[in-house]
Amino acid sequence: MTGGAEEPRLVTVGDVELCIQEFGDPTDPTIVLMSGAAASMDWWDVELCSAIASHGRRVVRYDHRDTGRSTTGAPGSPKYDGSVLDHDSAGLIDALKRGPVHLVGVSMGGAIAQSIALRRPDLVRTLTLIATTAVGGVEDVSLPGPAPAVAASFADPPPEPDWTDRAEVVAWLVDAERTYGGPRYFDEERTRAIAGEVVDRSIDVAAAGNHWLVLDGGDDEPLDVRRITAPTLVVHGTDDPLFPLPHGEALAAAIPGARLVVVDGMGHQVPPPATWDHVVPALIDHTGPD
Repeated sequence: MTGGAEEPRLVTVGDVELCIQEFGDPTDPTIVLMSGAAASMDWWDVELCSAIASHGRRVVRYDHRDTGRSTTGAPGSPKYDGSVLDHDSAGLIDALKRGPVHLVGVSMGGAIAQSIALRRPDLVRTLTLIATTAVGGVEDVSLPGPAPAVAASFADPPPEPDWTDRAEVVAWLVDAERTYGGPRYFDEERTRAIAGEVVDRSIDVAAAGNHWLVLDGGDDEPLDVRRITAPTLVVHGTDDPLFPLPHGEALAAAIPGARLVVVDGMGHQVPPPATWDHVVPALIDHTGPD
């Protein structure tokens, strides 16, 4: 078994091209990793992808439209709504011709995974939902809101950087990760390295902000996670400042047969290296044997 990385490539999905990178043996069961809002595939560490692939999985990470090397439009003027990001992901799975696949989504990627499981269950073998909340079917009145620092960032967003200044953009991305990540596992050096990759790979890193303009729009069809039939693993950190732990607990309770893995100290983030000894075995166990 190998976790080796292939060169990134573009896949045509509808009216866009999505940049993907694959790891591991093409004959192994496929895991598709889906990033959060305004996040390119770089946040799924190469080392993490390789570690998963080394356990006999074909791992695919990809850039959403308007991130990384995927089709990118003008910043501030998205020509799509939020449902299009869901359709892109489903279309990519169709284009790969490996369905049903194991879907793993963090934050918005977790919401997309839930949507696909409900609308296109034929594409989904298992679900793993990380640092996310239910797309519907869960009474959220009693669920806690964001931590004060995150709420403040919504109410009074930090000024955008000079998008032509690499160092300034990297620092801006690092500050955002500092706000959302768990303080126990925030690694500034590692985060700065990933942020540099994001800036260097992106066609226009400013365009990623288009996601924030479309998240509340899209299909009017109500979704209910209680109707998800795919085997589901919910992974949630105790220190998530955007969706505090009760969101993960409620999500796992609502999906029939779902299992909850609580990661002590993890925030709203792709599982950081210090958690991999806990998270990777749980993921491998959940997605196998095949």
